Amino acid sequence: MRSPVADVALVFLKLGATGFGGPAAHIALMEEELVRRRRWLSAAEFTELLAAAQLMPGPNSTELAIHLGFARAGWAGLVVAGVCFIAPAALLVSALAWAYVRWGALPAATSLLAGVEPVVVAVVAHAVWSLARTAVATRALRAIAGVALALALYGVDELLVLVAAGVAAVLLRPRAHGAAAGAERVAGALLLTGPPAAAVAGAAAAAATPGALFALFALFLKIGAVLYGSGYVLVAFLRAELVAGRGWLTEAQLLDAVAAGQMTPGPLFTTATFVGYLLAGGAGAALATLGIFLPAFLFVAVSGRLVPRLRASPAARAFLRGVAAASLALMAAATLVIARGALVDVATVLLAAVALLLMVRFRVGAGWLLLGGAAAGLALGAARRAPRPLARGSTGEQLTWVASCPAPPAALPHAHRSRSCPPSALSSLPPAPPR
Repeated sequence: MRSPVADVALVFLKLGATGFGGPAAHIALMEEELVRRRRWLSAAEFTELLAAAQLMPGPNSTELAIHLGFARAGWAGLVVAGVCFIAPAALLVSALAWAYVRWGALPAATSLLAGVEPVVVAVVAHAVWSLARTAVATRALRAIAGVALALALYGVDELLVLVAAGVAAVLLRPRAHGAAAGAERVAGALLLTGPPAAAVAGAAAAAATPGALFALFALFLKIGAVLYGSGYVLVAFLRAELVAGRGWLTEAQLLDAVAAGQMTPGPLFTTATFVGYLLAGGAGAALATLGIFLPAFLFVAVSGRLVPRLRASPAARAFLRGVAAASLALMAAATLVIARGALVDVATVLLAAVALLLMVRFRVGAGWLLLGGAAAGLALGAARRAPRPLARGSTGEQLTWVASCPAPPAALPHAHRSRSCPPSALSSLPPAPPR
């Protein structure tokens, strides 16, 4: 019989290796694997941990994985779950970065993603429906979720939506004794979204030294400590810091780094791994990865023990339920965004419908469905690229595009240069899903 820590390691290695589709898909995979299949925790406990993760800066799906590891196997589970969830993506992105430096381009991934993303839509939609029975069990919570969904689709800041939903749930809850003590605990929970991030950011600033590797680590530590929002927000941070601010990367290199994070399973924040490798080789990749993910471990370590205590307070419990309802609304909004870019023709709609049918009717695991979607996407892509016979009198002509390549930045002494001008691979990829 395996120990709880070994179980955590195996489960999160599997989730990290098959988790295509962004944070909403990761959350759906965790719910399917840990709540419905393995029954490690109830749906209510899962939504409470999801609510706690959504309130913290950094990669939410990674923070949820760390929370779940801690709930299953204590402090060892906290570390093992996070490392095992991140490691597959970090290794794959490192391999892509090595190939990029050596040959100057990313492998084509459009066909693979075109098959995976319709399945992601089905997986996330099924998870939202399953969690809704617990997360929005009352009229008040359903109303909060509906308003949160509208605000998310309108573009209101995610953190503002989550906090407002929590406060609304506290105000709408049935009054009970001990509300004052509960309100104090709620205030403590809210403070977790501010001072820890500031403390880690301060430590990052203090750690910055003239050494290039220390500067690289400190930069990504700061980003991981203060970043709220979607993958687009990460792109904005990296562009401001690395392209416009420091001149360490070109625009095309940054876009290819984001594409590498998108075309691999696991957290999109492994874009940092790609950037670190471009700037300082293997050591840079390791330090950039450590820097951007370390705050997530620290935040969960600080807040993990508070979640059981918060359940004991009526006000704090209401706050978490409100945040959980809003989190579900954010997942639904992410599903709509993904669906708009993924379901573009009859083939992709049929792929999503078949995946949903297999999940609901035959209980096929989401991991197998994602692998099947990838295979279907590659097969469809190969069929579409098959050469067609030319009409009589016509000539086959292949058009090529050559871009001017700016001089590679020399900000870091050991920065890697591609052997040729690396074309942006992002232009042919669907947009990154929200965080």
